[in-house]
Amino acid sequence: MIEHTFPITEQLLANALQLAQRLHNQLTQEAQSLIRTPQAGFISTIAENKRELVGQLDMFNKQLEHILAAEQLPLSPDGVTAYFQRVLIAGISPDNAQTNWEKLMSLCTDCKQLNEQNGASIEMLARNTKRTLHILKGKSENITSYGRDGAVISDFSNSTFVSV
Repeated sequence: MIEHTFPITEQLLANALQLAQRLHNQLTQEAQSLIRTPQAGFISTIAENKRELVGQLDMFNKQLEHILAAEQLPLSPDGVTAYFQRVLIAGISPDNAQTNWEKLMSLCTDCKQLNEQNGASIEMLARNTKRTLHILKGKSENITSYGRDGAVISDFSNSTFVSV
């Protein structure tokens, strides 16, 4: 069985590595844009590209899960390692696929870190924009209370600072 699934696995890993590299490039461009003057249109385009790439990587994940399930292995790094061991036992060299897998895992870790950093930057920019708008609209004093469900409710007292 593994003789039939391994060529598919090799191709899937090569494709997933390319997708992850494209995702990393998008995240890097996003990070650079956030450092410079962020442009909403450019950030939105990158966000759409990221969603598409993540969707394709999710499809890879499902396909890999099916291949591992056929070998009665879990979808996990240990499952993939066991799969490569079975490939080797079957007399097939898994070297290229293993290298791609290791690169993919490393790239995914980098993508996760970049995405978290970019998300934090976007959150800070949004918070600063919100504060600026509140100042311009005269909503400067933050009043925090709690609703019946225990959720925080933040209100702003109204006093116009700027009128146009």
